[in-house]
Amino acid sequence: MKMAVKMRAEYKPVLHMPVLKEGRERGPLHASDPYGPLGYPLSDASPDYLVTGTHPYPSAPGVALTADTQMQKMPSEAGVHSMALALPPAQARQEASRTAASVAEIHRHAGAAERSHPPLHALSLMEGGTKSSALVPRKAPTMPKPQWHPPWKLYRVISGHLGWVRSIAVEPGNQWFVTGSADRTIKIWDLASGKLKLSLTGHISTVRGVAVSTRSPYLFSCGEDKQVKCWDLEYNKVIRHYHGHLSAVYDIDLHPTIDVLVTCSRDASARVWDIRSKANVHTLSGHTNTVATVKCQSAEPQVVTGSHDTTIRLWDLVAGKTRATLTNHKKSVRALVLHPRQYTFASGSPDNIKQWKCPDGNFIQNLSGHNAIINTLAVNSDGVLVSGADNGTIHMWDWRTGYNFQRIHAAVQPGSLDSESGIFACVFDQSESRLITAEADKTIKVYKEDDTAVSYCLLFYSKLLMIKCVDCEMFIIERFVRWKRIALMFCCKFTKLRFSLKLVFFVFFQTEESHPVNWKPEILKRKRF
Repeated sequence: MKMAVKMRAEYKPVLHMPVLKEGRERGPLHASDPYGPLGYPLSDASPDYLVTGTHPYPSAPGVALTADTQMQKMPSEAGVHSMALALPPAQARQEASRTAASVAEIHRHAGAAERSHPPLHALSLMEGGTKSSALVPRKAPTMPKPQWHPPWKLYRVISGHLGWVRSIAVEPGNQWFVTGSADRTIKIWDLASGKLKLSLTGHISTVRGVAVSTRSPYLFSCGEDKQVKCWDLEYNKVIRHYHGHLSAVYDIDLHPTIDVLVTCSRDASARVWDIRSKANVHTLSGHTNTVATVKCQSAEPQVVTGSHDTTIRLWDLVAGKTRATLTNHKKSVRALVLHPRQYTFASGSPDNIKQWKCPDGNFIQNLSGHNAIINTLAVNSDGVLVSGADNGTIHMWDWRTGYNFQRIHAAVQPGSLDSESGIFACVFDQSESRLITAEADKTIKVYKEDDTAVSYCLLFYSKLLMIKCVDCEMFIIERFVRWKRIALMFCCKFTKLRFSLKLVFFVFFQTEESHPVNWKPEILKRKRF
């Protein structure tokens, strides 16, 4: 009785197994074998039919295994079907596909191809009742067309600091900007002319963060000396200190609507300060390593932090607790940026740049290709995302599609080493027409959009290249002349010059990069003759 219960418990889930091909090709079996030459149960077998492929067991403990004492019996067919009906729907469909063919049906189609496939009605059951659902072709994924952005070019280099320029901020009136440096000074520069207006001293170590208030004439700074200072710009003096951090303070940000200051530090915490009373309102603890960057916004989550523990935390400012933790990054998160118009933000890490949706931090997409330690991110209202890295490279991205439309590696200041080309901070001015970067060669570089750039959509057809002007919708076809590509172009861009129609030649050489298979859109600049 115990053995019967054990056999039923262990072998009840095993249903009619399909017979292997080699089972059919075997010769005559032993007389005591309960299976016929085809590997199926004999017609005079008991209703509790047998299944091939299992190991025989003795009928009781201690009994020798012989032809008379071996057991291979299985549950009845009725029991098998009742068990299949009791299974969950998904599992029942899977089991039905195994058991739908009866023993007699298999005998009838012993030589047919259905031997190795489930029957048709089992397929229809697996596919949800429609036999052709698996044959519907899938539409190939298409990449969305990126918005065209004019390229950015360097037009001013500002020198004056005696150490790495670590932080940068632009004042709300767009008249001047402020930088903090490893030479322990804070300098204020005229934005239009690039001339030095003022130097502030007071920190005793590198100034890692600066922020200008939009609600009061105050400038806030933090540094590796653990100090957080509030400067009154009417007197150019420190009027408040915020004490509490246990290690270097790496970043600082101001809440846009309330008088609150948030700082983050190497002590693995971020602190919320009341600007007026200097009180430590909250200590945002939860990160397990240096908190490298912090951003504030008026909507939830009001505080976002990125850390060297590879996580991003969204904070509930009222409760002072974590709202959500994003663990998608595999390496340190050193940069965050909030989109000025959309309810989204981006994070930068050596593995890639990721975009997230507020308020819960839902993942949007990856921006891959900037293979370096990303120290800073900036974005403007036109959807231009800028990433600056330790190796001195700047990548420009289209925010919506994640297309990398420009890469910049500016030369270092004369007298500096090539290794001193890191980008530590970057920011757009209030008009979003200038990009200001703080670099390791002790300079501040200012970039602007190239007004002379012309956008073209290049379409390849065999050996012809069609160039379509985005503005006037005119097509120009070029052809090969003496192994060179020469394009004759009449375009609205050139009718605005001195002559009504300007004939311009563009010469292209067939290279591996410009081959149609490997081609990517490039910016063709109009040349003045």
